[in-house]
Amino acid sequence: MKLLKNRTDQEIIHLYIQGDESGLKELLDRYKNKVYTSIYIRVKDEYLAEDLFQETFIKVINTFKSGGYNEEGKFLPWVMRIAYNMVIDHFRREKRKPPVVNADGYDIFEILTFAEENTEEKYIKNQIDTDLKQLIRLLPDDQKEVLIMRQFCEMSFKDIADITGVSINTALGRMRYALANLRRMIMDYKLTFQV
Repeated sequence: MKLLKNRTDQEIIHLYIQGDESGLKELLDRYKNKVYTSIYIRVKDEYLAEDLFQETFIKVINTFKSGGYNEEGKFLPWVMRIAYNMVIDHFRREKRKPPVVNADGYDIFEILTFAEENTEEKYIKNQIDTDLKQLIRLLPDDQKEVLIMRQFCEMSFKDIADITGVSINTALGRMRYALANLRRMIMDYKLTFQV
């Protein structure tokens, strides 16, 4: 058995293309949390995020098998771009679907409310996570996107700039504004983030 943990992404991809299925497993183990989190933050639905995550890696596999993978870039920014495009495609498809309307003319999904937490999840750490996520949701989309990619996906500003199609300075500026806005909201709501 080969030790894949010490290999680069490119070496693992070459092994996978040559038929070593453990290469794909190693790539999944390395990046599944980052890719899934980036999808989930955008769609805010666990099941939909899982579906889009699977579609992302199906596209990765198909690209590898067809010989279409370009080795010039890094694997993570490439797969994050695929995931981002999957989310965009999903929302485009959703816009084309007619709303589900009841007999009174109301959109069913505007009326329904879904419980996001159960009682066991009300520990301090989970409450902090919940409060922070709520504040992040209040940020403008461009700031939220950069913050998530940097803090939760641990991406470099260069990779963020490439994926979002802006300059590195713009990505840095969005991050600075996101952090400033979060600090302001924390003070406005008099929140403390301590465990």
